[in-house]
Amino acid sequence: FTEEKLGQAEKTELDAHLENLLSKAECTKLWTEKIMKQTEVLLQPNPNARIEEFVYEKLDRKAPSRMNNPELLGQYMIDAGNEFGPGTAYGNALIKCGETQKRIGTADRELIQTSAINFLTPLRNFIEGDYKTIAKERKLLQNKRLDLDAAKTRLKKAKVAEARAAVS
Repeated sequence: FTEEKLGQAEKTELDAHLENLLSKAECTKLWTEKIMKQTEVLLQPNPNARIEEFVYEKLDRKAPSRMNNPELLGQYMIDAGNEFGPGTAYGNALIKCGETQKRIGTADRELIQTSAINFLTPLRNFIEGDYKTIAKERKLLQNKRLDLDAAKTRLKKAKVAEARAAVS
């Protein structure tokens, strides 16, 4: 490998189609990682919450359930509406708005869960499974190619030495 880099040894070129596939695999991995990261940021904009979820995931524990912002706002509106009285126009409006906010919060929570299961999980499986296999096979192929090149170089040197011996 070092001799190849220094230009002192010939490099066996891989099939162009294989090189193209390896390039596509690398590109796919890069973009998949970027898309995963940005999707996680979109679904959970709070970095502290993302870190907490990551830690719970690595510990194979379920993160404690807490209300999201729309649900919390909805609960405040409902509480305020009940305090003002459901019979008053303001109280009644707050209760209705609060219930709607809570439904929005529930829909948001479902979107996050569904996105994580149906979108992020397959992407993560590609990065942690398929791409790791591709990388392992690529490294194995690279090592075999280097072994082949070393054998070719030894054969070439042996033929040169044999030719010199025949001339002498």
